[in-house]
Amino acid sequence: MKKIILLLSAALVIVACSKVGKGEYMISGTAKGIENGKTIILETQDETGMLIAKDTVKVENGKFEMKGKITEPAFYTIKVEGAQAPIPFILEEGEEVTIELNKDSIQKSKVSGTYNNDEYVKFTEELTKIQKKLVDFQTKNTPAMQAAQQSKDTVAINKLMQEFGKIQEEVGVTTKAKYLAYAESHPKSFISVLILQGMLNDPSTDIKKAEAMFNEFEEKLQNSKPGKAVKEALARLKGGPTAAPSMGGAK
Repeated sequence: MKKIILLLSAALVIVACSKVGKGEYMISGTAKGIENGKTIILETQDETGMLIAKDTVKVENGKFEMKGKITEPAFYTIKVEGAQAPIPFILEEGEEVTIELNKDSIQKSKVSGTYNNDEYVKFTEELTKIQKKLVDFQTKNTPAMQAAQQSKDTVAINKLMQEFGKIQEEVGVTTKAKYLAYAESHPKSFISVLILQGMLNDPSTDIKKAEAMFNEFEEKLQNSKPGKAVKEALARLKGGPTAAPSMGGAK
């Protein structure tokens, strides 16, 4: 009985200490070296694809915090006043995201604290490794291409373009395979439903295989905005009925 009471007490402490409730999000950030008063902007895209500010806060003593309401996972960005590069991450309800801003290189800032963001970081790193061969070729051969263009050496230009095209095609095939393998093996990841949504724009996609993948996704992914888009696309591609438009208009 004492053990049960202790376990219940521990559970109550965990609930009481939780900073994020259902339908809420929280962003805890460190901004070491960034001046007090600098504005941190949380942005997302509207229906037209335009970036809109969802929240803004000021840096205080090297820290910042944001809290608000959210109903489903979605990509957002954090932008520091005066910095051009935004930091992309996944925001979702009931989760606390931790962001460690890098003053010297905003692109090297770290996002962690949730399964989806940890997966996004790992997935991005793996894609970077795949595309390294292409980046290395560009870095190595840019001076040669510039020299060939200045001297109008079409033979050298065509040779470099052919080599680049071959590597580009190779990287493209490997990248596509990586996307597919990830979506098949990560049915809980928000990235997977975004990958499947993009795959359905490719005429060569196996619709039956795509539908089987979608059916393996968690229910909350299937009911997310991209999940609903996938469901409608599958129905359309199979020749079935799609969801009827709402008569109530946008809310």
